[in-house]
Order: sequence, then C-alpha cells, then structure tokens
Amino acid sequence: MRSKFIYSLTTFLVLSISICWAQMLPSPKEHFGFNIGDDYHLATYTQTEAYFKKLAVASDRVKLVDIGVTEEGRHQYMLIVSSPENIRNLNRYKEISQKLARAEDLTEEQAQQLASEGKSVIWIDGGLHATETVGAHQLIETIWQLVSRNDPETLRILDHDIVLLAHANPDGQELVSSWYMRESKPEKRSFEHLPRLYQKYVGHDNNRDFYMMNMKESQNISRQLFVEWIPQIMYNHHQRGPAGSVLAGPPYRDPFNYVYDPLLVTSIDAVGAAMNNRLNVEGKPGYTQRTGSSFSTWWNGGLRTTPYFHNIIGLLTEIIGGPNPEEVPLIPQRLLPNGATPNPITPQEWHFRQSIDYSVSLNYAVLDYAARYSDELLYNIYRMGKNSIQRGSSDYWALSPKHVDAISLAYKNDQSKDSREKKSESNGRRSPGNLPAKHYDEVLKNPDLRSPRGYILPANQGDFPTAVRFINALVQSGVLVHKATAEFTVADKTYPAGSYIVKTDQAFRPHVIDMFEPQEHPNDFQHEGGPPIRPYDAAGWTLAYQMGVAFDRMLDAFDGPFQRVPYGQLQSPAKQKIASSSSAAGYLLRASSNNSFIAVNDLLHAEVDVYRLQSKIAGTPAADAGTFFVPATDKATTLLTKSAAELGIEVTGIEQTPANNAMIKVSPMRIALWDTYGGSIPSGWVRWLMEQYHFPVQIVYPQDIDAGDLRKKFDVIVFVNRAIPSVNRQNQSYYDNEPKPKEIPTEYRSQLGSITTEKSVPQLKQFMEAGGTVVTMGSSTDLAYHLGLPVRDAIVEMKSDGVEYPLPGTKYYIPGSILRVNFDSTQPAAWGMPSEGDIYFNNSPVFKIAPDAIAKGKVEPLVWFSSSKPLRSGWAWGEAYLKDGVTAFVASVGSGKLYAFGPEITFRGQSHGTFKLLFNQLYACRPGSTAIR
Repeated sequence: MRSKFIYSLTTFLVLSISICWAQMLPSPKEHFGFNIGDDYHLATYTQTEAYFKKLAVASDRVKLVDIGVTEEGRHQYMLIVSSPENIRNLNRYKEISQKLARAEDLTEEQAQQLASEGKSVIWIDGGLHATETVGAHQLIETIWQLVSRNDPETLRILDHDIVLLAHANPDGQELVSSWYMRESKPEKRSFEHLPRLYQKYVGHDNNRDFYMMNMKESQNISRQLFVEWIPQIMYNHHQRGPAGSVLAGPPYRDPFNYVYDPLLVTSIDAVGAAMNNRLNVEGKPGYTQRTGSSFSTWWNGGLRTTPYFHNIIGLLTEIIGGPNPEEVPLIPQRLLPNGATPNPITPQEWHFRQSIDYSVSLNYAVLDYAARYSDELLYNIYRMGKNSIQRGSSDYWALSPKHVDAISLAYKNDQSKDSREKKSESNGRRSPGNLPAKHYDEVLKNPDLRSPRGYILPANQGDFPTAVRFINALVQSGVLVHKATAEFTVADKTYPAGSYIVKTDQAFRPHVIDMFEPQEHPNDFQHEGGPPIRPYDAAGWTLAYQMGVAFDRMLDAFDGPFQRVPYGQLQSPAKQKIASSSSAAGYLLRASSNNSFIAVNDLLHAEVDVYRLQSKIAGTPAADAGTFFVPATDKATTLLTKSAAELGIEVTGIEQTPANNAMIKVSPMRIALWDTYGGSIPSGWVRWLMEQYHFPVQIVYPQDIDAGDLRKKFDVIVFVNRAIPSVNRQNQSYYDNEPKPKEIPTEYRSQLGSITTEKSVPQLKQFMEAGGTVVTMGSSTDLAYHLGLPVRDAIVEMKSDGVEYPLPGTKYYIPGSILRVNFDSTQPAAWGMPSEGDIYFNNSPVFKIAPDAIAKGKVEPLVWFSSSKPLRSGWAWGEAYLKDGVTAFVASVGSGKLYAFGPEITFRGQSHGTFKLLFNQLYACRPGSTAIR
C-alpha cells in the first residue's frame, strides 16, 4: 500500500512538473500571435530569433548556438535539441561524431564501441531560399514540437538523436516576410516583386556556394557540417514540388556522382523509403521520387549535395504551398501510381498548414529512423570514411565513362588482330558483356590510369595567393591538408617550403577528388537520338581548373617534411617583403596574380602613380607585358609593404625606371554595373567581387542608361549575363514581369525598366562612340549584334531554305562545364593570362568574325578554341563544332570599345582563373591618360 502511494505521488509530481514546464514554454501562437501555417501569415526573422531565445531559456532540451554573422550583419542561430542528459554531454557526442566521420586511427572494434555509445547527429535546416516560405516556418514548428511533446516517439528521438536545427538565411526571411506582411488586407498579401535579392549579393545562388563558401552564411553552415558536427544525415527543405504532386524527395534520379561510396547511395534510398512510408501511414499522398522529379545527386556545390562528398546522407524535399491558399492542379500523367509516385494526390485546394504538417511528418520520419538505427548510421559513416582512406592509400582504379569506353575500344582494336589469336582468346574468361576479361585488365590495371594518391600545390606558382584561396575552400570543407615545412623532392621534382599537400587517404576523399579531378558526366538523352536531359546544375566544375591553380598529381605514395594543418584552420599566403633600398627606382607587381589588383586599387585610391608595361622587359624577372610598375615614393613603399605582407604578393624592386614608351599610365575608371529591379544574381556576384578586389563601382538601372549623357558620368559600363535582350526578342528583356510603379514604394521606382533595343542600345552606342567602354558577358554579348558588328553566331547550321539556325540539342549541347581555350595574352584585355587555360562554359556564345574585320583591327579575338576536343570537365556533346570559334573579342565602336566575353568569366565568384579578363577592362590604360578624381 505504501509503495503504491509513493508511486502515485511520484507520478503525480512528474506529471505536475511536466505540465508546469509545458506551460512555461511559449507556443508559436502565444509568441507570434498566430499558429505556424495559418493562411496569410508569415513570421519575420526578428520575431523568429526572439522565439528561439525564449525556448532556449525555457527548455532544458535546447541549446542555442550563434554560428556566425550574415552578410547583412544578423546573427545566424542553430538550435541543438535533444534530451537534457544529452545536452549536458554534447561535447562528448560531438567528439564521437567527428572521430567516426574522419575514421582516422580507429580499429573496427573501436568504431563499433563509439557507434554504440554515440548519438545520431541530424541536421535540419530551413529558409535557404527565402521565398520558399515553408522552409523557415516548418523549422519553427518542428522545434516547438520537439521541445513541447512528451509522446514515446518524441522521447525516443530526444534520447537517441542530437538534432541540429539551423536557420539557413536570416536576412532573406526578414526581407520576404516583412515585404509580405506590409499589406494590411490578408488576401492582398504577396511576396512577389521583392525589391532586391533575398541574399544580399547572390539570392538563389546561396545554394550554389557550398564548395567555394564565398558568402558568410555558407561559411557558417559549412563549419558546422564539415568541421564541427559532421552529422550522419542532413535534411535541406525547399520548394516547389512538381505540378500534380505535393513534394519531390529521395531517392533521386540518375546519374549519381561516381566518386561516392555505394553505401551512401543505398543509405539515401533507405531514409527516403522511411520518409515515403511515414506519409503513406498518415494518409498523406503526393510524394514523388526518382524520375518523378528533376533532382539528381551528380552535382557538388549545394547545401544538400556537398555533404554527399563527405559521406553524409543528404536529403532534399521540394514541397508545394505557401501562405496564400492554392490548388493542386490536375496533371493526368501524375494520377497513375508507379514507382516514382506510388501514392498520387488528386486535385484539391491546398493550405499552408498542410505543407507545414507534411514537413513536420517528414522531419519526424528522418529523426525516428535515426533514433532506431543510431548505431548503424554512426558505424556506416565510419565505414564509408574508412573505405575512402583505403582507396587513397593503395592502387585504385575508378570506373567512369572514359574507362568503360576505353575497354570497348581495346576490344575493338583487338578485332583487327590475327583471327587465330582471337579464337584462342575466345576460350578465356568472359565478362557479362561477352568481351574477353583481359580488356578490363588492360584498362583497369593500367598503372597510368590509377587514381592519384595526392596532390602537391607548389608555393612558387605564378598566383600562389589564389592557390591558398583554393586550399582554404578545402579547409573550410573539412578536408585534411598538409603544408611543407622545408624544401622537398617527389618524383625527381623539388618543391619549396610552404607548398601545400592534399592526400587522398582521408575520409573526405570524394570531395578531394571532385575538386581536383575532372567530372565525366555521362551522355544523358531522353531516348536514342532524342534531346538531352538537362543536368540539375553544372555537369563539370573542377574547382582547381576554375581557379587556375597549378598542382601535380601523384600516382604513387609520397612523403616529406609535411606538417598537418588543423581541421578548419584557414591559411594565409606567406608574408612577402619588399626591398627598401634607396636605389630602387620602382616596384613591379605581377599581372598574373589576382591580388595585385587589390594592391593597385589601394595605390590608386591613395593617389599613387601606377603604370603597366606594354611589353616584356628582357632580362628582368617578373616583367611580362601587363606587369604593374609603381615609381618608388615613400607613400608607395609604405602601401606596398603592407600589401605584400597582407596579400602575399611578390613586389620586386628594380633600379631603373622603364622607358616612357615602354609603359602606359593606369588610371581608375568611373565604373557602372548594370542591375535590375529585384536584383540580378550575376550582377550581385560581380558587385561582391568588385568589393573584394577594391574596385569602386556604381550600380545603374535601365532608366539610368536611357537617360543618356553616359560619357559624362562613366568610363566603363558592365553588363552581366541576361542584361541585354536578344536580337530576336526586339524590345523585350529577360525581366518582363515587372510590377507597375504604383505597386511598389517610391524609393524603388527608379530601378524599374529594362534594357531595350529602342531606347537603351542607341545610348550605349553613343557612349562608346564618345570613348566609353562597355563590357558584356554571357548572353549580353548580343549587344554586338544590335550594333551590327562584323560577327555572327558560330553554333549554327544552314538549312535547305538558306537560313542559318541554331544547332539542335541532338547535335550540340554543353551544359555548365570546363573547357580549354587559347588566350591572346599579348592584348591588354588579356594581360596576365596564360596562352592556354580553362573557362567555365554553359552553352555560352561563340562567334565567327569576318576575316577583313580582324585584318583591319576592327575586331580582335581574345579567347578562342583551337581544338576539336576542348572538354576538360563535365559534358560536351558535339564539342567539335567549337573548333576555331571565338568566344571573346574586343571591337572598336567609334572612339570606344566593346568587350564581349561569351563565358561567364566571374561565374559565382569561383572562376578566379578568368577574373583578370574583367579586371583588365576596369582601368584606363592609355599613354598620357590621367586619373579621374
């Protein structure tokens, strides 16, 4: 009787404490004034941040972590949610997660023990693309559910999981929600016609930055994912689902990237099945997968995809819904159940809360799976890491389309041999394709085709500071890097101290391979002879190629005086010193180093004279054409001493000033950069880039162009991709869906409008004729056609009607890939470039130039294809059509110039190897020119 009374009292006390504790927790309705998912209501980030802080104070299940500051200066928070006991022991569970993910120096037994002791670490984010409003709001609701519920499933999740709930874009939520809620009448609320990008510089491209990590938000998130916590599963919420379905989710369509461990692919399938099952159990139809959507697992660079290269199970869902009610449309082909959509949804009205409920169910499906299979998930990430270490520490041959084709070619060549020899071989082993197995051995045991054991980045390469930026992209992604403490020799080549070494015998080997080696995207067509299937994003992106980094591939094991760089520790180029000798007449800065442009801009800002050499000075090191010369003054020496130390650039003193006719004076230009109402992503990237390299720039809009008198205001105007309308679209632009002036606040109305053939092009022509410079990139090179320049499209074919038409995708298709080109580095526009190099190319414009125009100097090629096989990384169908095509040129227009760069030479802030093609055009470099103050 006594024990029963004590039990009842204890139960009563626990229940009372739970009730009191729950009452202390503010519900979303109590905090925001509405339930999450109520139609026509969105929460701002300011409100959300305050709610996160309230929950962290009120609940012992929550730890609030400030993971960094955003580009607009807001604090970016991650909430760690788990049981109170786990919260008290987070450091231990983080240590276990790190050890298993990195798989270093662990035996199988130790790994099993750690997997048994540890907790599943699950990342769930929201709000990355801020107009996809379900993302941020499901995050709020999920946090509330986890901290307030006491049902068995929630308690099991809290006991076995460490849940990392991260807001991916605070600035974006503040902008979008504030814009939406500005309208007092709910039915009129809309987040259409936002006045600017929802990420300060790059908008939607904030999900294209996760191997480069240019943006602060990318850096903050990547540190948690790849250095600090290294979760076993990460879940990235997006919108919008394919029409006729509710959402698209895992598993995804082929191709997947060949560098993955097979266990990663099957793990995605397993978690995807749990998510789909959960919705089916709860009677929530409309989940589509695999070929039911466009999402694959080929590409690196997204918040969901970069984790794949770290053995993390990456999940993406794209769901319908928003604060305004909508309809699930009738799509007949979606109604029949199949493997892609086993449980179709019927047409119906859809509300915001339904999307929130679906999202919370999906989160719980993932968390419950992780709780039930915690030891398996922890062990499996170790197993994948260990497999990577083994592949990188022994001879390993990776299968790829190139190798498969080589096997078939070896067999074909063998057919020309003596028939008697072939008959003898036919009795040998056969592969499933009925080819003699020896052809497999010829390719997949060829020592020259082995995967590398590592890479060496020499410290004495032409632009070492850019190589250090590349190394930092690896370091921020959790890759293990070494640095040479002394000179060393490998394979008969000597490398200086300070060189970097990246070996492949590490857990994140897939990411290492992906950043150094070419991607080989398979030919992917809807059917034989049919049109190509567009990749989800890029087909090839090899970062070392994009950045122009010099490195050596090592096929055999190697070692040396290498010091391990601590995980996550950013590197700086070695501080350089300049000679302070009183005999120095001046200083030289290499044009091949991107950081030289920062130093030059700082000098010009300080009103220090700067010149460029027009040709190479024989016998003088570091004095190629385009090299910057700075006369020695006290101010110049002080500034260059600072730049050499901070930027790692070589500053070489010379005792004799070059002849006046051997150099031209550099003057700053009044730079205008086109943008549009709502924001252009390519323009945002260029704006960010100019800030990084200290170029002063003024943003201009179409109305500014149409107002005329451009030469009085500017010296150079930059137009990024999709700024200039196609000649086939007449006065239309890419930005036709603009609001009416009365629909937006007065402060933004001057930004409305678009570049047109009728008004804008004549003003641009007058600007150039008066001596101005226009720089165009991507599709904006169509300005050359508007001006009637003697150039034409090279990627065309003549039809029977005598008219040229663009080549169809069945003959020519090059989605985002890396191609090899030639540069005319004798031209001032290409100073500092190599004679051959790599560009990022995405079905970019290619031109044929009239021979007499070249002969008369009216149009000068800057970049062209000399090979019929220029592909370096990615996918190029019909690449032979590129041979002899020009992809960048400069043309005279009156007293001014038009620069046309077909490829996006500033692509996403990644293509450091081609930045100089823009930078060179941002100075006035004419004999006798003076600075514009």
